[in-house]
Amino acid sequence: MMHSFILRLLLTALVFLRIEAFAQTLADRLGYPPGTKLVIIHADDLAETHAVNAAAIKALEAGAVNSASIMVPCPWFPEMADYAKTHPDADLGLHLTLTAERVYYRWGPAAPRDRVPTLVDNNGYFHHDWDQHPSINPKDVETELRAQIERALAMGVHPTHLDSHQYRLIMNGKEIFEVMVRVAHDYHLPIFVTKDWFAEHPYLETSVGPKDIVLDHTVTIEPSVTPDKWDDFYLTALKNLQPGVTEFVIHPGFADEELRAATRERDTWGAAWRQRDYDFFTSDKFRRTLADEHIQVVTWRELAKRAAK
Repeated sequence: MMHSFILRLLLTALVFLRIEAFAQTLADRLGYPPGTKLVIIHADDLAETHAVNAAAIKALEAGAVNSASIMVPCPWFPEMADYAKTHPDADLGLHLTLTAERVYYRWGPAAPRDRVPTLVDNNGYFHHDWDQHPSINPKDVETELRAQIERALAMGVHPTHLDSHQYRLIMNGKEIFEVMVRVAHDYHLPIFVTKDWFAEHPYLETSVGPKDIVLDHTVTIEPSVTPDKWDDFYLTALKNLQPGVTEFVIHPGFADEELRAATRERDTWGAAWRQRDYDFFTSDKFRRTLADEHIQVVTWRELAKRAAK
């Protein structure tokens, strides 16, 4: 009876400890004052096209965007690699890429195609999506992730973090996510994962360790938001920001002829979408809202530095 009572007490204590750990924000854990609201304004898809690179670089240098990630397999990667070499303080991660979702604009693996056979189609490009190709081999995933990181390092990019194009590494099961975690640990890099995803994908929480950086929240705009409501969506998100660390995942780009051609088969994440993101996050209203709401910006480099203490 006594042993049973003690066991119940221990289990109850563990539950409370887990709840307390979950309730504690990343900002709290890293030593920021209680209630601090931190944001990473993060540009995705660098290297996809020159128009995306140009917009992201301009936003980074203006201070409107303070972090970004680069797609190593894409044609415009050398341009971003050169930028990374000449701007070593820029907060640039790798947007680990395993799909080529556009119809007329494609890319393939960094690894030899015969070493990642489940990742490529008959033409040697990444699959458009994984819905029609459910038998992705995690070993092929690991081979390709390491190839992308090694290519980046060889070309002078020293990434501050890793994230996943189209969340393929995040949303496709425990085995594939654990490949990402293992590779990230081997290269001593944090990965973009947030508590917002734990309820729908519980394996995320069980796969990360106490030393991993787990963001509190993420914000990204959805196709259901109409162009006339674009600014309202972001302003509402900023005004309702919760304490902790939130990453805004955005997709800036200049809606020029190149980007319109590359993304012409659909509007979602297309040229006009990316121009709207660029316009909002370089606007005075965005800067004023940060100040009015007492929101601080932070980078992955800063988070990793604090976590290492």
